[in-house]
Amino acid sequence: MRRLFLVAAAVAAAATAVPPAADAQGRRQDPEQQQRDDAAKKRKRDSEWGDRQSPLPALRNAGPCPFVKTLYDAARYVEFKDDREASANVGFSGEIQGISAGCQYKDDEPIQVAMEVLFELGRGPQAVGAQKTYRYWVAVTDRNRSVLAKETFDLPVNFPSGKDRVYVTEKINEITIPRAALTTSGSNFEILVGFEVTPQMAAFNRDGKRFRLNAGAAQASAGTTTPPQ
Repeated sequence: MRRLFLVAAAVAAAATAVPPAADAQGRRQDPEQQQRDDAAKKRKRDSEWGDRQSPLPALRNAGPCPFVKTLYDAARYVEFKDDREASANVGFSGEIQGISAGCQYKDDEPIQVAMEVLFELGRGPQAVGAQKTYRYWVAVTDRNRSVLAKETFDLPVNFPSGKDRVYVTEKINEITIPRAALTTSGSNFEILVGFEVTPQMAAFNRDGKRFRLNAGAAQASAGTTTPPQ
């Protein structure tokens, strides 16, 4: 289980705003200022009356969560012996099979995101040993514009005897994204996940080529090779 604290710089990311609450009494006060006043009153009331609720589980989001996805060029990891793209030359490999995520935020608080990433990892005929330390990264971006924060992690994997494929779930319990303003919603941000890959691996993924994660295991004894799909 990971505990990640990604602090994304609060840049001008208020293009998509959380809709301000309607002024029930038709006052002309600035809606954003009204929300700040209401939030301050609630914090004071909770402090005075001793709000004992768990902070995250009880929260209701003020708006949508950040988009969470895998970067296509880095979604798979495939090693090739001598840089030859053939199933019999595959060493260690891996693929991000799925990501689940949830977020919490309200008032002027930062966005808190929790994630689970499912990895499927393979050991091909050219893999040396039964242990491999993969590396992957998590990045917060300003919706296709710029990277606000990025962190890389080691993922050590041991392949049991006779097994050429394993599944690992990585839990990232805390990603914190400050908001530039009360009206800044989670939809202004993206969270991307990917393997740390070489330029050749990225090009292989970009071209849509792929092998099974245990590619070449059956053919290796026969000395045959299979072109990429």
